[in-house]
Amino acid sequence: MSARVLMVQGCTSDAGKSTLVAALCRWLRRRGVAVAPFKPQNMALNSAVTVDGGEIGRAQAVQAQAAGVRAHTDFNPVLLKPNSDTGAQVIVHGHAVANMDAVGYHGYKRIAREAVLASHARLVAQYDALIVEGAGSPAEINLRANDIANMGHAEAVDCPVLLIADIDRGGVFAHLVGTLALLSPSERERVAGFVINRFRGDLALLQPGLDWLERETGKPVLGVLPYLHGLQLEAEDALPREVAAKPRATLRVAVPALPRISNHTDFDALRAHPQVQLQFVGPGETPPPCDLIVLPGSKSTRADLAWLRAHGWAEAIARHLRYGGKVIGICGGLQMLGNAIHDPHGIEGAAGSSAGLGHLALETSLSPAKQLRQVRGHLALDGAEVRGYEIHCGISHGAALERPSSALDDGRHDGAISADNQVLGSYLHGLFDAPPALAALLRWAGLRDAEPLDMDALREASIERLADAVENHLDTTALARLLGQEHACAT
Repeated sequence: MSARVLMVQGCTSDAGKSTLVAALCRWLRRRGVAVAPFKPQNMALNSAVTVDGGEIGRAQAVQAQAAGVRAHTDFNPVLLKPNSDTGAQVIVHGHAVANMDAVGYHGYKRIAREAVLASHARLVAQYDALIVEGAGSPAEINLRANDIANMGHAEAVDCPVLLIADIDRGGVFAHLVGTLALLSPSERERVAGFVINRFRGDLALLQPGLDWLERETGKPVLGVLPYLHGLQLEAEDALPREVAAKPRATLRVAVPALPRISNHTDFDALRAHPQVQLQFVGPGETPPPCDLIVLPGSKSTRADLAWLRAHGWAEAIARHLRYGGKVIGICGGLQMLGNAIHDPHGIEGAAGSSAGLGHLALETSLSPAKQLRQVRGHLALDGAEVRGYEIHCGISHGAALERPSSALDDGRHDGAISADNQVLGSYLHGLFDAPPALAALLRWAGLRDAEPLDMDALREASIERLADAVENHLDTTALARLLGQEHACAT
């Protein structure tokens, strides 16, 4: 097996694969090892713009930060962005190639595999170590044929695998033993050990189970990671599970949980702010009284706009504005706030047009060419520094854009602010991440005494906590041996 490549696979989705990869990347970086993350195939609506002008899953961008390298399209060569219950936009090496249903993509996997292996080869040649993240579970036997995301990739590049399971879900031993039982003999052979994630309690009470697991499977348990509360890491896809109690929160923010919500990591800074109580509002829930409504990005803007109307948000937003509330639209949310959205080419579904909510005097037309940029600039609000990234197919035009929300350093203007100063729209994902922009937007929304918050520093501190957990709770000698890094990782 390759001594420089280690793959992390999970018994389930959200078992902790992404965080363990980030933790291992930072642990190796601390020891002077040139390391990079890699996820052959990702399915997620949270994406990031890379240094080479493409897009990858946001989790891989966080892992790149942990490794101390700039995010590159090779870190996630195949990204699937669902745009319906049965189809997705297929992105290869950072750029969209087609919309496909599941059957169509299954036939396309041969080409996707070539892209994956090409990226893998480039990274192995460039770095001392590569930490690979699987997708979902390797025990999904219906997806085993032509697999490029889990054991199919591990077999192709001949690398060892760590299997991680989430004990907080319950049934951790069944997950591990059952997953192992469903693998082929050669796949079971390359499982080098287990990691148990999100444990809380007395480890001595768990030890008999660990001893049984090792006897039953012949595989070592390389460690038990504690449940780390309060991590500020960008999620791969699922909406956040934890809602922190905030006794000092005075600004209430509501975000509709659109069926195809994209880049909900835009709200991480608001969720982390001690004076802000943010609520994602799902189907069947009444839009609550609040100070600020934020319409998020969407992978299927017209369909999600119809969902908003069906769930009472059009009336709720109009009522909210009548009573002096503020509204922000980000990317697809900006487009929804305009007068119309046109999709003549059927980029996001059936070709056609939809009436917008009518709170900004602009219209948007979707075009085949996707805009992918990392940007910096200054908000019209107090001239505050803002930074972020653009990922959108829409081109907006109209009188509202004559009052832009930002002036960008590349000479362009972004977004709009309504004449009554109640509605703000922007194409910038990461709008709240820069501390000056966050403070200015919170003041605009009504929080006059907003405390400073640095989201980048919080993420960095979380990555350091993950690396500390590797040091304190995993068998680092065994990990170093698996990667052929015994000398660099010696303590």
